[in-house]
Amino acid sequence: MRLRGLGLLAAVAMLAGTVQALAADLVIWHGYRGEEKLAFEKVVAMFNEKMAAKGIKATTLAVPYDAFADKITASVPRGKGPDIFIFAQDRLGGWIESGNTIDPLDFYLEKGITDRFLPVTMDAMTYKGQIWGLPFNFKCVTMIYNKKLVTTPPKTSKELVALAQKLTNAAAGQYGLAYTYADFYFHSALLNAFGGQAFDAQRKPTVNHPNNIKSLELLMKWFDQDKFLPAEPGGALITQLFNSGRAAMVFNGPWFLGEISKDIDYGLAMLPTIDEAGGAPMKPWITVEGLYISASSKNKENAYELLKFITDVDAARIMALEGRQTPANKGVYDDPKVAADPILKAFRNQVNNAVPMPNFAEMAMFWSPVTTAMNSLTRKAATPKAAMDLAQKEVEERIASLRKNP
Repeated sequence: MRLRGLGLLAAVAMLAGTVQALAADLVIWHGYRGEEKLAFEKVVAMFNEKMAAKGIKATTLAVPYDAFADKITASVPRGKGPDIFIFAQDRLGGWIESGNTIDPLDFYLEKGITDRFLPVTMDAMTYKGQIWGLPFNFKCVTMIYNKKLVTTPPKTSKELVALAQKLTNAAAGQYGLAYTYADFYFHSALLNAFGGQAFDAQRKPTVNHPNNIKSLELLMKWFDQDKFLPAEPGGALITQLFNSGRAAMVFNGPWFLGEISKDIDYGLAMLPTIDEAGGAPMKPWITVEGLYISASSKNKENAYELLKFITDVDAARIMALEGRQTPANKGVYDDPKVAADPILKAFRNQVNNAVPMPNFAEMAMFWSPVTTAMNSLTRKAATPKAAMDLAQKEVEERIASLRKNP
């Protein structure tokens, strides 16, 4: 009987151990593919090896990017989905305001953890004074140029205009500069140089702010008078122009590099300063992919351990060199191999002149009216002020409706 009792106790202990092990498992959703995915899986495998003795294991799941945000919104508030997910900060405010999606991290943060990150990336993870995620990597626009056509990239708007006009032959379909200037995300670099903004400190929309108008007036001068920009450029056209040697310079982000032909010898440089804005630098919006702990996770302390591990310098080095990401960890850029990489170095330099894209819930109400305004502007159907006045009115109406019917 005693042996049977011991066997029963052993079985119970084994079952308890199995339940505990299952409870320690972490599920993390991401949207990576290719090199990024392989590098990320390698980092998570390193975490699993380190935590094996504690019975903690993380499993990754790649989610198609187009469906990612909707899957989070549909699953996490209902107690389903991952323990951790990775996404850019533009949806952060909406998820926080809707509730039951993300937990703040202030309770977990030890002294010094936030010091490991580039400050601008921590700004993107902060909402209403609380920290809601740890920054993983960032993306921003910089200048990419054809070395065959551009020997010395321009440092000022005066130099940019002179060089771009010299390299433009519109009749032959050749342009000194090409970028999707009708897209407000790309226009943000000029907007921020003039001190413009999408929202003020009280989260009120400032679409038609005088500084925003000034930035648009300069854009229209480049397009209408200086004539070195192609008409209505989309992403496919810009890629085609650059790869055929018919665009000397583009303003674009790291996602564009994979589209560049192997026949093009290209370089990267900081976006120029703007003489018309008192010499202030162009400051593109920066998007930061953060690591968030799901409000529904049953393993939040272990989830935080994973966040710490994969945002540390060793993991950042793998993500930079093998995943070709630009990590938010500032210490990784002191690594000799990372520092010697011209692409990583260029985007690290540009982030010094960058502004986090607003993470307010109201940002979702911003894009459609402003896109309509930019299109009417570049098609000369409205002046900058008229276009932005109309967009301001529509954004205000949409936000009022959002707050009335959350």
